[in-house]
Amino acid sequence: MTSQKTPQTMKPATAAKKLGVYLPATPQEFQETVISREELNVLQASPPEWLVELRKNGPHPRPTVAARLGVSIAGLARGEVSEALTTDEINEIRDDEPDWLVRERKVQLEVLAEEQRVRERDAKLAAKVERRANNSAAGRS
Repeated sequence: MTSQKTPQTMKPATAAKKLGVYLPATPQEFQETVISREELNVLQASPPEWLVELRKNGPHPRPTVAARLGVSIAGLARGEVSEALTTDEINEIRDDEPDWLVRERKVQLEVLAEEQRVRERDAKLAAKVERRANNSAAGRS
């Protein structure tokens, strides 16, 4: 006797996050329906017009807003941007370059540089440990 596999499903909020869209801006039907993994794959492979439009013009969720402005989500909060923004609103902020945006972009660049430095340090340490292990193993043979 084989058991029937039940399809993996997700809440609309999870599906919206995976699609990179702001849930309250999606159609009501999407907001009220459990989405299967297969349905999500179809939406990603051939997005309907509403999804194309949302991705292009918004309103966009905070991670997308932050990425388009080149800052972190925390940087958005420090800049007192807490709501979803449209593409036009994001472009307006970019064009105006308020002080908070300049400051947060600088912070973001520093964070990214530090993350890169740590990755390089860790890679060097891992290589050193591997060399020692290889030398130790070679000495035993």
